[in-house]
Amino acid sequence: MAYKSPGKGYADVASHFRARIKSGELAPGDTLPSVAEIRDQFDVATKTVSRALGVLKSEGLVTSRGSLGTVVAQSPLVITGSDRLNRMAQNGLQYAPGETSTGHRVMRRSVHDPQVCKALDLEPGSEVVIRIRVFQQDGRPTSVGVSVYPPHTVAKVPELENDVRMIRQFDELYTEATGREVVKGQRTAYARQASRDELNSLEIDAPSHSAVAVLVTEITFHDDERPLGYWEDVYAPGSRVPISD
Repeated sequence: MAYKSPGKGYADVASHFRARIKSGELAPGDTLPSVAEIRDQFDVATKTVSRALGVLKSEGLVTSRGSLGTVVAQSPLVITGSDRLNRMAQNGLQYAPGETSTGHRVMRRSVHDPQVCKALDLEPGSEVVIRIRVFQQDGRPTSVGVSVYPPHTVAKVPELENDVRMIRQFDELYTEATGREVVKGQRTAYARQASRDELNSLEIDAPSHSAVAVLVTEITFHDDERPLGYWEDVYAPGSRVPISD
C-alpha cells in the first residue's frame, strides 16, 4: 500500500526517500517515482514535491536524468556498521544493491590500544577477537569495518572466531544465547590520519611520507552488565556518511 498521509511537507517527502536510499531499498541508478506519482502518494502539491527533490539533489543523493526522471546518484550514502544492524532489522538486507564486502579477516590478538581497552573495560594486553572487512559499492572500496570482541562475548557467540563471513549479526546471536538485550552506546565520529593498512584496503595510492585524513566512527555495544563489543568504521575520503539527529 502506498504511503499517504495528509499534511505532509517537503521535508517529510525528502525524509521518506532519504531513508529508502539509506536502507538500500533504492540503489544507485534506481528511478524515483514521477513527480505526479509522489504528489498523489503524499497528497501534496507539485511545488512541494519539487522542493523535496531539490533537497535530495543538494545532498548528492539523487540526480536528474532527463527523460529518465530523477534517479539515485552513483555516490550513495556510506552507512556505519551500526546503521547496517538497523537496516537488517528493518528489511533483512545485509547489503544494499551493488554493495559487498571483501578482505574478511579474523584474528586473536592482545589489545593495547587505550581507546579500545577503555571502551571494553579491559586491561592492556588482554586477548580479544578482531574481525576486519572492507565494504565496497559497485567494486569501489568505501569503508573498512573493524569489530573487537572481549573473551566473555566470544564465549557466548563462538561464531565470532570463525574465519568466515557471518550471516547473522552478533547482537542477535548473543541475545539468543543469553536472553539479554544488546544495547548500542553513543556513536561518535572524529578525523585522524589513515594507517598504511587502511590506505591499502581503501585502494588509496599515496606517498609513504604523506598524511591522508579519514573519517572514523566508533560505537560500543553493552548488555545490562558489561561491554560486549567495539566497532570502528574508517571511510574513504569523499564518502558521504549520514550522522544521526
